Amino acid sequence: MENECLLANNCNFAGIRPAMADLPYPPIQVTGKNQAYANLLSIDYCGSVSELSAITQYINNENRLSCSRCSIAKTILGIAMAEMMHLQKLGELVFLLGGDVSFTAKYQNGGAKQWTPAYLSIPDNAKKMLIADIEAEKAAIKQYKVHMQMIKDNCVNAVLGRIIKDEEYHIMLLQSLLKEV
Repeated sequence: MENECLLANNCNFAGIRPAMADLPYPPIQVTGKNQAYANLLSIDYCGSVSELSAITQYINNENRLSCSRCSIAKTILGIAMAEMMHLQKLGELVFLLGGDVSFTAKYQNGGAKQWTPAYLSIPDNAKKMLIADIEAEKAAIKQYKVHMQMIKDNCVNAVLGRIIKDEEYHIMLLQSLLKEV
């Protein structure tokens, strides 16, 4: 006798698009190789406050919310998709700057730390998830702004500035969702 499927997730994710500001991205280019800049971007790529952390946290939240709060889960998936695009763009910049994308954040003091799920905040309810996501977006914006002050490459900073626009948009979306819970 065959097993019957008894439970199903009825949240339909067809047609979900990345949640992004309606602005073009600047070209992915650098003025020259610079290992120090590549190292800074490696932190944005896969440090504790990073695109990799954001993607993983959003996907985890979306999975846990999709059966009970489909509309929230759909928005969170759209945000995760935008963060995936950020990760891809940062990876290209790191490579162009002469770095590598080994999921290891490289710090100015010479230290390096491989990405770990310990960086994530995994709250137990929708309200706490959204609050954690808002705080993570704010931390990312703050970190990007600090890195932009340290990086003297207008090409790189143009991309970081554009990513910040998406992160600000994500905060607006998340704050709107928070009003629903």
